[in-house]
Amino acid sequence: MKKILISLLSVFVIFNINQAFAVCPVCTVAAGAGVGLSRWLGIDDIITGLWVGGLTTSIIMWSLNWLDKKNINFRGRTTIVTLAYYLFLICPLYVAGIMGHPLNVFAFGIDKLLFGIILGSLGFWLGATYYDYLKEKNNGHAYFPFQKVVMPTLPLIILSILFYFLTK
Repeated sequence: MKKILISLLSVFVIFNINQAFAVCPVCTVAAGAGVGLSRWLGIDDIITGLWVGGLTTSIIMWSLNWLDKKNINFRGRTTIVTLAYYLFLICPLYVAGIMGHPLNVFAFGIDKLLFGIILGSLGFWLGATYYDYLKEKNNGHAYFPFQKVVMPTLPLIILSILFYFLTK
């Protein structure tokens, strides 16, 4: 339980941002498809976690953007939304026994799925944030078609390939 709280706190710190950046629907669908495909193919839980984390991050960013559009503001909004999504994701996985099995751990004894969720969340967020940065530098225009899709999903693809070979 202590590892769960530390992991959730880490995710909270990563996503403690003041501005919400919307992510396109295609990115969300791509992340969702990655989750289903990796589980169906029997791919390692770290890789599945990468895509679960990316999907969760995308949904958090969408939710914050929706709250902005509806002009719904309250103290700690980003923190509350982020923690709520991760709690609603991780707690049922532990209760169902999908996470927390003592033989399904990676480095430092952290659950493989949880490790993947943390890395995938960070990777997706960094990719989306870097896209916004590049777009701003280019006078509000993307450098190439579908850059908004490629930038957030590319870290997930790279990490998936990396962990495929590390966990093989």
